[in-house]
Amino acid sequence: MPQFLDTNILLYSISQDAAESKKRQRAVELLGDDSGALSIQVLQEFYVQATRTTRTDPIPHEFAAGLIEAWTRFPIQDMTLAVLNSALRIRASYRFSFWESAILAAALALGCDRVYTEDLNHGQVVEGLLIINPFR
Repeated sequence: MPQFLDTNILLYSISQDAAESKKRQRAVELLGDDSGALSIQVLQEFYVQATRTTRTDPIPHEFAAGLIEAWTRFPIQDMTLAVLNSALRIRASYRFSFWESAILAAALALGCDRVYTEDLNHGQVVEGLLIINPFR
């Protein structure tokens, strides 16, 4: 079963911050596993955050685009009307932000059984998805 990777996994994989070296290593491990899954939203968020000029260690457009191309080896969920409706239902039921709800809806659409993120509660099960903070 695919395992959904949130944006923070992608961002930690490029971090040059020495204080984040263990997170970087774990993120690289997760991205090295072929069972990963992503969404267009995650790839967009990665690009915006990784290349923003106010970031401590921004990466150039070409490098970010190259990483995104490499990550297309994973299943990638588009934002569809069905995913949007699922996100809205999750948002109403669980009171997560819309963006977190959209991540969960994309993971469900891809048939994932777990979501790797540090943005939700580790160990929580949402709609059958196990939330895992891989940096704990």
